[in-house]
Amino acid sequence: MQPKSVLNQAFERPKEGPKERPKEGSIERLWLADAAGTAALGQRLARELAGAGPGGPWGPRGPAPWQPPILLLSGGLGAGKTCLVQGLAAGLGINEAITSPTFALAQHYQGQGSAGPTALVHLDLYRLELAAAADDLFAQEEEEATALGALLAVEWPERLGFWPQGAWQVELQLEGEGRLALITRPQEGSPGGPPGPGA
Repeated sequence: MQPKSVLNQAFERPKEGPKERPKEGSIERLWLADAAGTAALGQRLARELAGAGPGGPWGPRGPAPWQPPILLLSGGLGAGKTCLVQGLAAGLGINEAITSPTFALAQHYQGQGSAGPTALVHLDLYRLELAAAADDLFAQEEEEATALGALLAVEWPERLGFWPQGAWQVELQLEGEGRLALITRPQEGSPGGPPGPGA
């Protein structure tokens, strides 16, 4: 069952916290009734991100160095971030069980999509309280994602001391029986990020 959009309007995203986030385009708002809807959103995002990157669904574009597609996942505990990553993995043809890497900090997965081999690097920064430690781990895993040609999904990006340019963002907010998803695509021309639909 596909999640149903309740509102698709453009509006300015407010700055949150001390970090300066890049200027955004529009935000898509989706109401997700349950875990199945959240996983379906993950599958949809995997298809949308498939235009960004080596070999299988992702590949280098032009002379610039290739940057893996990055998806930043924000939301409180239990908001559905790992459930969304499970949907991403399913959309990438990854058959392994996807669990939260809260204690391992990072997990690497490989699969087979319709366009060829796929890979996912799943990073969870929750336990890293120092921005410098989060930044170091992010840099290491971004390098790994580049080498693997992988999508990099990052839970708790608020722990970083910077906001990665060209990243897609999904914020999940629990509301009643379901959750609200706020999806922000990078602006056209952002380094490392594909343009959003209609760009």
